[in-house]
Formats: sequence, C-alpha cells, structure tokens
Amino acid sequence: MPYLKSLPADAVLLQVFRTYPETAKPLIDYHELVMRGSSPFTLAERELIAAYVSGVNACDYCHGVHTATAEAFGVPPGLLAAAVADLDTAPIDDKLKAVLRYVGTLTRTPSRVTAADAQAVFDAGWDEKALHDAVLVCALFNFMNRMVDGLGVRADASYFATSGTRLHDIGYSGLTALIDE
Repeated sequence: MPYLKSLPADAVLLQVFRTYPETAKPLIDYHELVMRGSSPFTLAERELIAAYVSGVNACDYCHGVHTATAEAFGVPPGLLAAAVADLDTAPIDDKLKAVLRYVGTLTRTPSRVTAADAQAVFDAGWDEKALHDAVLVCALFNFMNRMVDGLGVRADASYFATSGTRLHDIGYSGLTALIDE
C-alpha cells in the first residue's frame, strides 16, 4: 500500500506520475535520454544495469520491472538474479562484469569509488562515454529506488511483466501519453 493516502491501495508508479505530472514528465524525459539515447551500451545492457542497481538496493519494484524489461530485450531469464546473488559467478561476460562491479560499488559505498575502479572499467575495454553512461544509469536508478521505496510503491510479478513489455514496446517517452490519459 502506498504511503500517499490519495492513491489506491494497489497504486503503481504510473499513478504517482499521474498525480504529480509536473515532476514526472521531466523525469520521464530524462529516463528516455539516459536509457534510450545514444550510448556504447545496448538497450538491454542499460536495462540490465538498472535492474542490477535496483537489486543491489533491494528495491523489489524497480528490480522486477527492469529485470522484465531487460529480458524483453534479450537478457536471459535468471541472469539478473544470479548477478545480484554473486556477480563473480554469474554468467555475464567479463567486460560487462567490470561495469556492474563499478555501479555496485557506487551504489553500496559511493565515497569508496576510486580511480582504480574506473580504470578497471577502461581495462575491460570500455571508454569514457561508457563510464559516464553507466554512472548516469546508476544514479538515476538509485534515485528511482529511493522514490519508489520512499512512497511505498509495490507490485507483483504479473505487473513487472506487463511493465517490462510496455517499456520495451513504447520506451520511456511513451509513458508521457499514459500520464495524460
């Protein structure tokens, strides 16, 4: 049950956005830019990063939605659960593991991120644009995790699947039209 008494007991993030469109619409625009704009990361990889950060934060809502979205873009089912449980043994290529290690550290202990952590991303074959984009996805989803958990927004697996398919099909910018309905 959300903490905002004006929302129904089964409210999801879309209802929060509809209630507060003045803050939701710029946030959705930023999601579209970060998650769907030009990047060294594929759409699947950005969704994987978002779901991983959300899993590290134990934000079930965002982890569920973005795991489903990543899977809609071709990430194998179970991969994110394996990554959150033990990144070292997860079946993810080493190049992407370096990025996930970086965003994991940035999420858990941001003040402990070092130049050596960034160098590990570069050594794995990523460039500065990739590090920049990974940090933006990480920061955005740390923000969203706090927003969702702070407002008490919850959902179940069936909603995660619906939302993941929707984000795959219409992107983030498509949510703006849903707010206006």
